[in-house]
Amino acid sequence: MPRFAANLTLLFNEVPFEDRFAAARAAGFTGVEYLFPYAWPETLLAGKLRENGLTQVLFNLPPGDWDAGERGIAGLPGREEEFRQGVDQAIRYARALDCKQLNCLAGLAPAGADPEQLWSTLRENVGWAAERLAQEGITLCLEAINSRVDMPGFLLDTSDKVLRLMDEAGADNVRLQYDLYHMQIMEGDLIRSLQRLMPRIGHIQFADNPGRHEPGTGEINFRSIFQALDDAGYTGWVSAEYRPKGRTEGGLGWLQAASGTIV
Repeated sequence: MPRFAANLTLLFNEVPFEDRFAAARAAGFTGVEYLFPYAWPETLLAGKLRENGLTQVLFNLPPGDWDAGERGIAGLPGREEEFRQGVDQAIRYARALDCKQLNCLAGLAPAGADPEQLWSTLRENVGWAAERLAQEGITLCLEAINSRVDMPGFLLDTSDKVLRLMDEAGADNVRLQYDLYHMQIMEGDLIRSLQRLMPRIGHIQFADNPGRHEPGTGEINFRSIFQALDDAGYTGWVSAEYRPKGRTEGGLGWLQAASGTIV
């Protein structure tokens, strides 16, 4: 059975954020992630992890102005210094939370921007971040996000684009963050894709499609997916990053089925 983590930005929204750690642990999760930790003191988050015996498996580098619609700045020319400051901020949190993986959101292509300049900026920023994180023993993940439904214009919208960027960056500590929901929309053929990409995957996230809800609400056969991960010898984390259709606890039948325990 894979090691499952709960994304606390999306799951357990029935309770305040600080209480979601305990809710996740009570439900059977042993790891947690969330989009961004920066609104809370490191000491508070570290305490919640310790109190509940949880591992912080991932969070994102600062994304720019999220509320204004920005979805990462790694590929945006002129924002290089802001990006580097964000990497340093993320490292401070990663140290406090003992988090060994950080995800980099590439960003949305501005209207009329030169694609080659955007790619060059992205490559240079990723290379700089990878070198900086390597000094801390941290892996840099790069996520492909679908540009058809959720983020039109996202700079990395296929796994092959991420692989190209990884190859050009040439750093040993850069891995693909493979999101089943996004890649079902963009590529499909999930099990064969996972088998092909497994040596380069550092982290996996999931939600069903369509709707981005819990397993069993859409078209993805998660029983087969989880079995394929076991068969491939995947030992990393698999994070539930979906929007529950109702109360979070009511949609955890997939976890019960996977673990053989009642949640």
